[in-house]
Amino acid sequence: MKYLVIYESTATGYSAYAPDLPGCITTGPTLEETERLMKEAIEFHLEGLREDGLPIPAPTTTADYTIAA
Repeated sequence: MKYLVIYESTATGYSAYAPDLPGCITTGPTLEETERLMKEAIEFHLEGLREDGLPIPAPTTTADYTIAA
């Protein structure tokens, strides 16, 4: 499965979250490090859901860019 991840620039680096996986977030000093940490966070989050016998949410969020006038 592929989950949408939102990356945001912060005063100290980057933060990231997956809208379809509430509570699955991470931060890092660089975008590359934050991407790596987010992949690990998603794997850990899904593993925890499986261990707890909870359903794995289906990815439903999409994103797109639009042009502002």
